[in-house]
Amino acid sequence: MRLTTKGRYGVRAVLNLAAKNQSKPVSIRQISREEDLSPEFLEQIFFKLKKAGVIRSVRGPKGGFLLRLKPSDITIKTILDAVGESVNPTPCTDTGTEPCPREEDCALAPVWNEFHEVIEKHLDNISLKDIMEDTRNKAALGLKG
Repeated sequence: MRLTTKGRYGVRAVLNLAAKNQSKPVSIRQISREEDLSPEFLEQIFFKLKKAGVIRSVRGPKGGFLLRLKPSDITIKTILDAVGESVNPTPCTDTGTEPCPREEDCALAPVWNEFHEVIEKHLDNISLKDIMEDTRNKAALGLKG
């Protein structure tokens, strides 16, 4: 299992927004420059994040994006789900595909399903606030303290 660029960029971009002063919108151009991400690809990701209600946009010359939710309410899983990123270690754990014909007779199906549940639970227990409060991340995020 490996996260795609879309998932990794989505998490980095939303974390960037969370680390900023939430009273001023942040432009895609600024985030793409700070995170070294493609602005065109970031636009596609932000469209999905906005549609999922994770972020909101502000129009105008000083427009940009803001979080719609508090950093404590946004988990890594929330972001990955919003951009359409799955964390399925095997095809048989992906409910969006056809069921595996061997699932009933497969000794490993319970192992893969449990592994998938552990991954999802772990990512659902890490909020942006948790990441920002971790002292190891403060300098990297430009936060004081």
